[in-house]
Amino acid sequence: MTDAPDLSGLPRDDERRPVFREPWEAQAFAMAVRLHEAGHFTWPEWAAALAAEIQRAQAAGDPDLGDTYYLHWLAALEHLVAARGLVSAEELCDRKAAWAAAARATPHGEPIELPPAGDA
Repeated sequence: MTDAPDLSGLPRDDERRPVFREPWEAQAFAMAVRLHEAGHFTWPEWAAALAAEIQRAQAAGDPDLGDTYYLHWLAALEHLVAARGLVSAEELCDRKAAWAAAARATPHGEPIELPPAGDA
């Protein structure tokens, strides 16, 4: 693959494996990689979107301590899929609201079950 992702900036453990503090971080990572593999954007386009999101956050006061990295990753992914027309802003907003409602309704320690899009 000529457009292989450069994963050198990912948080890593002592064995140099990617580290995710929460399951959603791994899921956001996997979504970006999968959408890239499906040809929805090149890895340089992804890197530029992530860099722009990090710059926006820093300009807004993010101290860039590493604990918000995947929040930026997710925001960049949301912006990129909306810009590519893969999801509308309304669909994205609806899905985020459904996720928040499911999270509030789920007892602590239980997996959050999100209904399929359109069923919320």
